[in-house]
Amino acid sequence: MPLLLRRPPAAPLRTPIHNHKLLNHRHRATSTSLPITCLRISNGNNPLLRPLSSIPSSRCRAAADPAPSKIPGEGGTSTLEAGAGWRDLLSQVGEVLSLGFPVWVASACAVALWRPRSFLWVSPTAQIVGISFTMLGMGMTLTLDDLKTALLMPKELAAGFLLQYSVMPLSGFFVSKLLNLPSHYAAGLILVSCCPGGTASNIVTYLARGNVALSVLMTAASTFAAAFLTPLLTSKLAGQYVAVDPMGLFMSTSQVVLAPVLLGALLNQYCNGLVQLVSPLMPFVAVATVAVLCGNAIAQNASAILSSGLQVVISVCCLHASGFFFGYVLSRMLGIDIASSRTISIEVGMQNSVLGVVLASKHFGNPLTAVPCAVSSVCHSVYGSLVAGIWRSLPPNDKGQ
Repeated sequence: MPLLLRRPPAAPLRTPIHNHKLLNHRHRATSTSLPITCLRISNGNNPLLRPLSSIPSSRCRAAADPAPSKIPGEGGTSTLEAGAGWRDLLSQVGEVLSLGFPVWVASACAVALWRPRSFLWVSPTAQIVGISFTMLGMGMTLTLDDLKTALLMPKELAAGFLLQYSVMPLSGFFVSKLLNLPSHYAAGLILVSCCPGGTASNIVTYLARGNVALSVLMTAASTFAAAFLTPLLTSKLAGQYVAVDPMGLFMSTSQVVLAPVLLGALLNQYCNGLVQLVSPLMPFVAVATVAVLCGNAIAQNASAILSSGLQVVISVCCLHASGFFFGYVLSRMLGIDIASSRTISIEVGMQNSVLGVVLASKHFGNPLTAVPCAVSSVCHSVYGSLVAGIWRSLPPNDKGQ
C-alpha cells in the first residue's frame, strides 16, 4: 500500500502593501516627536495598558546616548563597545584622582605658600563657577526621590544641626582657653567655630560616599540659621557682636549650592543618558576645584600664615579634629546610620572659613583676627581630604563597620 504524505497547510493570504505606503509608514515611525514615555502596550481588546515610565524621553536619549547602528557589517556593536570602554577608562581615572585627593590638596597648599602668585589668578567669579560645576556634578548623583527621602529624616537633620552649633563653638572656646591664645587669635578661632558649614563639605561628602542629599540640606539649614546664631554665639563666647547679612548668605547659598544640585538631580531624573556620559569627569572637576580654592585661600594670606607662628596652627587643627571626631561619635551614639554619620561628621568638622575671613576683616579692628579663619580653610580641607580618601575606599555598611 503506498504511503500517503500529508500536504502542509497553505499559508494565510496577506494583503500586499504598496511601496509608497511602506515608505510613508517608515518615515512616520522614525520622525515621530512623541516621547517614548507616551507609548503604551495594547493587545487587541486586552484592557491592560502598561506605560513605559522608566524610560526617559526620546529627545533626552537622542541628545545624550544616540544608539549606533547594529546592522551586521556596519560596526554598530564595535562603536557601542568603544564608547563603553572610554567611559570605563574615565571612571577609573576619576577614581584614582578621588583617592589621591589629600595629595592634590596638600600639594596645592604647599605651592601656594612657596609661590603665592601661582594661585592669585583665581577671581571670585571663577570660584563661583568652579563650585557651581562641582555642585552640579554632585546633583547628578541624586534624584528627586533622594531629596524627598532626605526631607523625611528629621532625626539626622536635627542631630546635625545641633552638633554643628554646639560641638564647634564649645570646642573653639575651650581650645582658645587651653592654649592661652592672644585675644585677636582667640576671637578669630571662636568666630570661625561659630560659622555655618562650608560648601566644600558637600564636595567631601560626595567623595567620601556619604549622604549627599543630607549634606546639602544640612549646609542650607546651618547657613540660614547663621544669620542669627553666628552673631549670637560669637558675642557670647568672644564678647563682641558680629553682624551678618542674611540675604547675602541666602543668595550665595542658593547660587552655589541649591540651584546646581537641584539642576543636577533634574538631569539625572529626566536625562539619565546625558548624565552617564559626563559623570566620569565630575570627580576630576571636584578634586581640581577644591585644590585650586584651597591654594587661593593660602596664597591670599601667605605672609600672615607664615608669621602667625605654630600656636595658631595647632589651635585650628585641634578645633577641626574635635569637630570631625565628636560629630561622628555622637551621631553613632544617637543610632544614626554610617553614611549619615559620615555626613554629619564632615558637616560639623568643616566650616565656612571664607565667611569668617570676611566678618573678621569687617568687624574686628585687628587684621590678625582673620588669620585663624584663613588657616581654617586649609586645615579643614586637608582633614576632609584625608577623611574622604579613607572613607571612599570603605563603602558604608552597618554590619561590619
